[in-house]
Amino acid sequence: MARAQFQKGQKVWVECVGAWAHIEKVQPVWAKGFDEPVRVTYEIGLGREFLAHELLLPVEDEASEELGDWRLLRARNKWQLAEDTPHHPFPGTYPVVVTDPADWGGWRVPGAEYDRDPDRIEFQARLIAAAPRLMSLAQSLIDAVAESPDDAPSESIALARQARDILKSVTDVLATPPETVAPKIRAQAA
Repeated sequence: MARAQFQKGQKVWVECVGAWAHIEKVQPVWAKGFDEPVRVTYEIGLGREFLAHELLLPVEDEASEELGDWRLLRARNKWQLAEDTPHHPFPGTYPVVVTDPADWGGWRVPGAEYDRDPDRIEFQARLIAAAPRLMSLAQSLIDAVAESPDDAPSESIALARQARDILKSVTDVLATPPETVAPKIRAQAA
């Protein structure tokens, strides 16, 4: 038997279309002699009914809570000598952002890409290494405005909204819905 996995008004990601949508109508299909619907489809305003396996829910990524200490290290470029790259900001090396306490894991750049624009890659490395602190700063701004929204200047409220949207795009990931029964499916069918 089928069970509803989404509710009316819920925001979902439509995988086959590649777009966000809202559930407009939960449509259970009943068959004579069964106590539960045999199939549940969802109307989301895209011209056809969708099944639950075609839709995904946004959920917060739990991995974002403990980011650790990201830092910028320099690795020796074993393919080039320092004398061969005098125009690089740090000749003979390239930046590595490590995200693990054991100095491995994280972000590295291919040598050819580094050679193409070393100043840009150096900037990206510093930005990536600072990302957890910037994320924490954005969350602090959101929390400060949420404590007393009536006392916050309109500019701070606007910045907190932008920070919330940016953090949401980082922390929200897609997941299949849990196997639960949507409330009052029988009432919707009547």
